[in-house]
Amino acid sequence: MKTVRPGVARVALVMIMLCIAVAMPLALGGCGTPASSAASAQPSAAAASGEPCAAAASASPAAATAPDGTPMKTIGVIGGVSWVSSEQYYRQMNEAMRDRFGPNYSAPILMYSIPFGEFAKQEKQAAEGDWAPLRATMADAGRRLGEGRADFIVIASNTMNSTADLVEQAAGIPVLRIQDAVGAAVKASGVRKVALLGTAYTMEEGFYRDRLEQKYGLEVVTPDEAERDYINRIIFDELCAGRFTDAARRRYVGIIERLVREEGAQGVILGCTEIPLLVKQKDVSVPVFDSTALHTAAAVKCSLSEE
Repeated sequence: MKTVRPGVARVALVMIMLCIAVAMPLALGGCGTPASSAASAQPSAAAASGEPCAAAASASPAAATAPDGTPMKTIGVIGGVSWVSSEQYYRQMNEAMRDRFGPNYSAPILMYSIPFGEFAKQEKQAAEGDWAPLRATMADAGRRLGEGRADFIVIASNTMNSTADLVEQAAGIPVLRIQDAVGAAVKASGVRKVALLGTAYTMEEGFYRDRLEQKYGLEVVTPDEAERDYINRIIFDELCAGRFTDAARRRYVGIIERLVREEGAQGVILGCTEIPLLVKQKDVSVPVFDSTALHTAAAVKCSLSEE
């Protein structure tokens, strides 16, 4: 019978312990497994009830902390639709953290920017009744953010918040809906009858109006058909391309003022994330609710667990 030398035995023992140390985290869904793989593909009950911040448990410990030691949740952003407004999301969230904590602070952000050229074609397909390509793109974007260990998601587009349920299911993390950020602000202001401007889909479909009316008790009015067509065309032909003209601004303002004068609107929701780059509060006679600014402010509060 051969005798094993003590040095060889010690080396063998160390190697066995290293193998166990590597294998255990992988088996238990640790560092080797994306957060969304270990989590359910369904959003939590808190997210489904419209309380995504309560549902957004931090996926990675101490990814970032505020000066007082408060953990900061990572904000996942689905951008690129269009990049013009996505740039505003990134800037506004970082400026909010800087203004709150000091010049060296910024927001913990993970952004996936959808290539808009192909996506614009998918939007046209959806308008013609074929939603499959667009939904696949949005689900893919959500999965990328979930696998990247974002804690919650903001979709940097009013219209694409119509896919929030789908994104939540794909990502396994909650979506902070833009309608909730806007609805809460309008209700808090005391405005009860509000005009809504956005893409044709946002103005005409129920995903936005119904949530504002049913959850926040608001009355929503929209432009007439010819005005909706004009607003929608300018969004896609000009605003998404970074073109902001005085002619478009005057027409948008004229539509808003008609809704104030004839429909009794007490305020206006700029319900397309590019419109706030064209129309400002100084341009109109009633309170303006900037959906981009309200959404980014809500995202920062959610990151800091203040909502």
